[in-house]
Amino acid sequence: MPQPDHRSLADQIEDLLPQTQCTKCGFDGCRPYAEAIAAGAADINQCPPGGLEGVARLAGTLGRKVIPLNPVHGFERPRPVAFIDEALCIGCTLCIQACPVDAIIGAAKHMHTIVPSLCTGCDLCVAPCPVDCIVMYPVTDERTGWNAWSGEQAAAARQRHDLRGMRLQRERAENDARLAAKALEKMKAVIAEPGNTDAEIAEKERKRAIIAAAMERARAKAAEPKGDA
Repeated sequence: MPQPDHRSLADQIEDLLPQTQCTKCGFDGCRPYAEAIAAGAADINQCPPGGLEGVARLAGTLGRKVIPLNPVHGFERPRPVAFIDEALCIGCTLCIQACPVDAIIGAAKHMHTIVPSLCTGCDLCVAPCPVDCIVMYPVTDERTGWNAWSGEQAAAARQRHDLRGMRLQRERAENDARLAAKALEKMKAVIAEPGNTDAEIAEKERKRAIIAAAMERARAKAAEPKGDA
């Protein structure tokens, strides 16, 4: 007898999504879309990369009828992979910032390149490119939806997406801490200036304490466990 699934409904739904993180569903990634479906705020036919098979999987889990994909969100198609014309790339890094799974390698003012095995075909790198050097090439012949993707690829894409999110969160916290440290040093210098009245010193000490508290929060946030890699 099958064992009951005790995970949240959003967790169960997320496992049925292809994890391309393309946002075509109208949400900022597969997890927000799963949560919206679970909450009744989104329908099951908004994921073009999952295709009709994806709709059928969601319908089976939710006990609903299979319905056609909503064309507002796009159409089922062979899975593409991004390709960068290296002769045109100016190294602006906008595509790197847009890629939800860190499938683009490069640095500022240096040529970028796509790692085909990591690319989910999300298209998100195309629009930001200021020199139109990125194109999407289909790589699965006539296979579309889940016939052009696998559970293993989806799991790997989800892991890269989650790791990227944790990295960005850590970098933001570290940057906040650096800014707060600079502000604290500046405030200390102001307090030490000769000629300050007691009231002025007290006010500056109060502001220094606020900055110090903000620094401590930033340090604590940066030190929070980031989950399993």
